[in-house]
Formats: sequence, structure tokens, C-alpha cells
Amino acid sequence: MTTRPAAIRTDHSIPFAHNTIKVRLPAIVRETLRLNPDLPAEGAAALSALARSLETDDPIPVHADPAWAMAVAAHVGETWQDAQWFFAETYFYRLIADAVRWQSARRDPFVPYKLEEITGRAMRATLSIAFELTPEDYRARLIDRLLRALWGNRIDLSLKEVAQHGAHGDDDDLLVDDRLGAVDLLLNQRGGVVHLIADNTGTELAMDWLLIDTLLEASVDEEPAAEQVIVHVKAHPTFVSDATRDDALTLLAELGGRGTITRGFGPAAAAVAERLQHALMEGRLIVREDPFWNSPWFLFDMPEALHDFFTGASLVIQKGDANYRRSVGDALWDPAASFQEATAFFPAPLLALRTLKSDSILGLPPGLAEALAVEDPLWRVNGRKAVIQLGGQLG
Repeated sequence: MTTRPAAIRTDHSIPFAHNTIKVRLPAIVRETLRLNPDLPAEGAAALSALARSLETDDPIPVHADPAWAMAVAAHVGETWQDAQWFFAETYFYRLIADAVRWQSARRDPFVPYKLEEITGRAMRATLSIAFELTPEDYRARLIDRLLRALWGNRIDLSLKEVAQHGAHGDDDDLLVDDRLGAVDLLLNQRGGVVHLIADNTGTELAMDWLLIDTLLEASVDEEPAAEQVIVHVKAHPTFVSDATRDDALTLLAELGGRGTITRGFGPAAAAVAERLQHALMEGRLIVREDPFWNSPWFLFDMPEALHDFFTGASLVIQKGDANYRRSVGDALWDPAASFQEATAFFPAPLLALRTLKSDSILGLPPGLAEALAVEDPLWRVNGRKAVIQLGGQLG
């Protein structure tokens, strides 16, 4: 069994994690307050207090929800700036959801960010290029769609400096590329179940919808790569732009030209949306929210029911940085350690599509991390570099 390093903490040992808690997250709270001027006074006060508590390094507060109370109990005595980072960051977003009364009012405080993304030119241009350059061959199309789903992950609204790279990348930005192995797995066992653990809504999710459409696509002489696709989304708004069920279905309506936010994205996008709407009605496409994806628990701690749910899947596609952190214990591994061995606990093939926005990374060729550090000291966190890595149980 692979020995896992300890999870990254928010103290000064990892500058990016420390800066996230002390500077970035309070700034997100204040920008969210500015964009939600009609927020009730009680909620606004709770958010302001949360931002100050991170800056002044207050103790981690308790929580009434039994699941979170158990999680917080494991961190008794920790303060915001000296805690397990993954726990602190996920708990921060749960406290935001509490402050805006998500559970009762279903208010998403990050809607202004999401609307700006959906109505912007960049998403429209990215879709246009994807349709224009669609390969005719089915295998080549799957390979192409996986790459576009990867680069869509750059558009993270909690990290505007990362989003500036755009939803495309150069060849030398992709550090590991296991697409061919993943596509071979899919095409050698057509007609199975594929899971996609979603990350950001907007441009990234639009690229995910194109990938899912291709996975479910059948032609006269070829079966689809998947008989069913299950999309896993967050149970409440988190990490600013992470997709909820509401986000996923809203974006699908917008792609189809039946939404209220945009005027649609053209006939090609509308055709994709129509096929996916039919797949939803037929049960070949499922959008499934689960509080586990908002929780501070790592993937190797997932509940037995979720473990069993993934067992036997043809492929599980894991999107983004936070999901990557969840799968490897958010630890500072030797960059040359095996991603496959670190994720061998997972009961199905696991494909990570991730642009790097935090320090944890595995599966790189020996010496590459050291060379990258000389070239760009921020390569682990600035979203330019990326990996497509195949792990989990491959046999």
C-alpha cells in the first residue's frame, strides 16, 4: 500500500495555502458582498465576520449539522491559519452557504460571477472553435473532446489570474497525457457507465457537455462509448464557480437556446443540447448532486454507498484541482510518485483532467518538477500547466 504524506496545512509551510486562507478567501467574501447588495443584513454581517475571522486567525467554529460537527471535531484546537487546508477551505464555503441561507432560500451568492462567464465572449468563442475543429473519426473526436474538457478547467472564477490563460493550451503545457489509454479503455468495453465528477460551470461545463454528447453518441456502424453518463455536481454553491445541479441544467438550457440569460450559442450547440435533453429524459444521462463533493473528506474516505456506486464503471472522469486534491489526500507528494498507485484504492479506472492551481502533484517524469521550478516558480499554482492522468483500478 502506498504511504500517503500528511495533508497540506494553512500555516506558513505552504505559501499558496496560507495566502488562500488569509488573503484570497476574505477577498472573495468582500467581492461577493459587493455583488450581492440586496443580501439581508444578517447574512451580510455573517459574511463580514467570516472574512475577519480568517484574517485574524480565529479558532475554527463549531457547526450544528451532524456531518460537519463530526468533521470539525477532528480539527479541535485548530485556527484558520493553522489547519488542514482542504478541510478549512471546504468548511469556509459551507459557512458561506449557511450565511446566505442556501438550505432554505436556495440563494446562490456566486450567481453574478457565473452570469458574467456565461454571457461573456470567451465562452462563445471557445464553443465556436470546438465545433469548427471537430474531428470526423469517432476515436479522434473522443481524444479531442477530452483535451478541450481539460483546458476548460482553466476558467475558474475564484482565480481570475488563472482564467486569463484562456480555455486552450500549448503542447508543452500538458505535462502528462494519458488520453489514448483512457479512450482505449472506453472503446474496448463500449456500452458501459461513465461518471464525470464536474468542477466549474460556464466554459468548463460547456466543454464537458460536448464530451458527454460524444460519449453517448452512436452512429450507424458504431456503438457509443457509453450507454449512460452520470454527472456528479455539488450540493451547494462552493469554490465560487463549481457547478450545482441548477447550474448544470441552466447551462444546458442556454446551450439549447431555451434559457433566459443568453440568446443561445448557435445551431451546433443547440443540437448538442437537444440530444442531451433527450438523454436526460431517457435516463442515459443523470445529473446527481451529493454533499460528499462539498465535504472535507478525501476520496479514500468516501462512504461505502458511493464506493459501490462507482464500482464497475467503465471510466470515472475527475475534473479540476479540488477533485484532484481530494483523490490524493491534498498532500505534498514526491512529484515522481505514481498517480496510479496513489489512487489504486478507487474501484474503477479514474481519469484526472486537471490544470494545476495548487501544490499537490504526482506522476511526473523524474526531474521534470525541478526543471519547471527553475523555469517558473509558480508552475504548480498558476493554472498554466496541466495533466491528464489515468489511475484507479485498471484491471
